[in-house]
Amino acid sequence: MKKFVLGIVSMFLLTILGACSSDDDTTTPEEETARMSIKLTDAPGDYDAVFIDVQDVVVKYNGEDNEVNIGEVNAGVYDLLELTGGVSVLLVDDELPAGDISQIRLILGSNNTIVVNGETFPLQTPSSQQSGLKINVNETLEGGVFYEFILDFDVDKSIVEQGNGGYLLKPVIRASTEAETGAMTGAVLPLGIQTLVTAENATTEISAFTNEAGVFVLSGVPAGTYTVTYEADVALGFPPVVVTNVGVEIGAVTELDTVVFE
Repeated sequence: MKKFVLGIVSMFLLTILGACSSDDDTTTPEEETARMSIKLTDAPGDYDAVFIDVQDVVVKYNGEDNEVNIGEVNAGVYDLLELTGGVSVLLVDDELPAGDISQIRLILGSNNTIVVNGETFPLQTPSSQQSGLKINVNETLEGGVFYEFILDFDVDKSIVEQGNGGYLLKPVIRASTEAETGAMTGAVLPLGIQTLVTAENATTEISAFTNEAGVFVLSGVPAGTYTVTYEADVALGFPPVVVTNVGVEIGAVTELDTVVFE
């Protein structure tokens, strides 16, 4: 009788252990992923056009030699000076492994040019075709979360005119996430006056031109209070218009009153 009971107990324990082993096998979590989109936009520059040839996007994780090439990239040659007034281009919208990332790199092709006074010149991009344009982000991607990165390319500060008449790209790019920033929008009248709009405080300066409808959008603006300056084409003789104490909140769009030059 004792042997029979011991046998039943042994079988019961083996069944439990087997079930536990089976549970462990079936509940091993797969690698978590986060969804990331990357948009490219531009602060204004005093050139006719600036074309950059974006071929790939690489995300670097913390640690040595830990990089991921994003599979679906909207590659192409883009005129940075068209990416203003609220216009942007979506480079990436894909799933990536969760984890701590340190950099986003834009790998460029060879078709980079700049147009100055109607004349086209090659735009030199040292090392950008191998290691890429490096943008430090230092962000933690959590599994199941959607991250929208805005890469704001400051053309005016990124182009270096060389002594031999050539042009060199030394990029100044500000990275922000829409989840951690806000935005501003507004309009300028009369139509046909292209206006430079700049929001500035002690730590941040963001600019954009108005579009053909007189509308501007400043994206990726950190929360805070700003002074907004409207500067029309100097040839028109209008003095700048300055609006103070403009507040921006995370995740919100601040709408400014229409500015009329007269």
